[in-house]
Amino acid sequence: MKMSIFEVGMLLCFGTAWPLSIYKSLKSQSVEGKSLRFLIVVFAGYVLGVLHKIYYSYDPVIYLYIFNGMMIVIDMLLYFKYKKQRSRPETCR
Repeated sequence: MKMSIFEVGMLLCFGTAWPLSIYKSLKSQSVEGKSLRFLIVVFAGYVLGVLHKIYYSYDPVIYLYIFNGMMIVIDMLLYFKYKKQRSRPETCR
């Protein structure tokens, strides 16, 4: 089983971005500047990467694709949570 060190490096680099994005959303409770379309496209890319690993080149790198995909799902859930909160009208006190 031969893994590409370049593929591993790419996934590790991308993989460090998602926890930072999640942290930013949690801390600010805002999704300003985030694009749901972008998240969906990147998630689709990770799904395609997993499918490629399953059908053509199965190796442990598949777990990096899955991990990164799970991080994007978390980011998308936060997107919907904070977008919904933002769209609620403020209540008068």
